[in-house]
Amino acid sequence: MEITKANKETVNILQELLQKNYDAEAGYKQIMQKAENNLLKNWLQIKAKQRSQFANELDSLIRDLNATPVADGSLLGSAHRAWIDLKTTLSSNTDEAILEECIRGEKASVDEYENQLEKVSNYSDINNVIYKQLVDIKTALNTVKRLEDIAN
Repeated sequence: MEITKANKETVNILQELLQKNYDAEAGYKQIMQKAENNLLKNWLQIKAKQRSQFANELDSLIRDLNATPVADGSLLGSAHRAWIDLKTTLSSNTDEAILEECIRGEKASVDEYENQLEKVSNYSDINNVIYKQLVDIKTALNTVKRLEDIAN
């Protein structure tokens, strides 16, 4: 199957989302180790596994388009994890700092997914996967906002 210009654009979109999910999974795993509350640790572990599942789904879509998926996250994601590490180290309330960063990260994911979803509307299978992941991320955002309200 020849890779068309439209397929290349779609692959690039999927690659970006794949990287974001690698970054999110690594971020959740990192902050899970710093969390003090066991319920929060469990929730973070579930989110890390979910983002791994998202990455697997995106990887499969990329392969279906005869392209090779990226292997890891972005430099920006690594820098953000370093910032989170510093912020949680300096914070007097580690769990609150973690929740704030989760909210920030999930909002960024929602924005990214919404922007990319518009670009793949011609591909129903891809659109369905991205839309389902977006719904799950929005659910996570709503949950983490409630957790932050409880923590305050």
